[in-house]
Amino acid sequence: MSQAELTHQGRGELRAQPPPTRTRRTTLRGTLFANELLTTFRRWRTLALLTVLAAVPILVGIAIKIETSDGGGVGQGRGGGGEGPAFISQVTNNGLFLVFTALAATLPFFLPMAIGVIAGDAIAGESNAGTLRYLLVAPAGRTRLLLTKYATVMTFCVVATLVVAISALAVGALLFPLGDLTTISGTRITFAEGLGRAFLIALVVAASLTGVAALGLFVSTLTGSGIAAMATTVGLLITVQILDQIPQLHALQPYFFSHYWLSFADLMREPVYWDDLQKNLGLQALYAAVFGSAAWARFTTKDITA
Repeated sequence: MSQAELTHQGRGELRAQPPPTRTRRTTLRGTLFANELLTTFRRWRTLALLTVLAAVPILVGIAIKIETSDGGGVGQGRGGGGEGPAFISQVTNNGLFLVFTALAATLPFFLPMAIGVIAGDAIAGESNAGTLRYLLVAPAGRTRLLLTKYATVMTFCVVATLVVAISALAVGALLFPLGDLTTISGTRITFAEGLGRAFLIALVVAASLTGVAALGLFVSTLTGSGIAAMATTVGLLITVQILDQIPQLHALQPYFFSHYWLSFADLMREPVYWDDLQKNLGLQALYAAVFGSAAWARFTTKDITA
């Protein structure tokens, strides 16, 4: 074959190759998200937060075991609404209830505090470390980076919630019997169904932190100090929960992101009460939309100098 024919054939093969643009973009997105996950879960702060969350069910389980070791039972808490204490009295009968008790114990403070720390540091931490400019080089734009950061925070929400649930399930299996369980409504369900509801409750709890994650991300775009962003987010979280306990503010309380957090207990009723669950998820979606949009508006117009 002559040199001219070889050259013509080579040009044809080059023209036949598909454009690699879309593949490169897809790979970039996947790589950016994977890198964010690795960076987040490698930090000692993240590991320390997950360790604390895993320790809470252990402490709760041991405390209940010690309290009931003399043959006495755990006192009944408030009924109706299943706000945590209603589960405690059932733990000694079935270790699976420790999952619900641990989630109820960590949701008001420990879980949202952990989310606030991760979300608050998402943008401000990069700015403080001087790496934000390098993350914004083309073709990784600001919108894509912000979405990746939020996806990373939401992944941490799921992981943190599952850490609490799995730790509680392991401790409950070691310290207490397992088997069919009685719902809040008094009906009996199998252990397999109860385990399925426990997993669903963990997902609902993770979804309940969507608003906190968006709020923390927005605060993170307002400052270049990761510590300031984390402290502000946690401070707002504590303030909102205090306001949610003041009777004079009952008209505003249904709009606080923490108001329906404990509605996950309605999944342990037969039949399931969906009203407060739907209100909770709808409220979280609203907070995510409002503060997510605010974070995007701020970050896309922010002068990045570090």
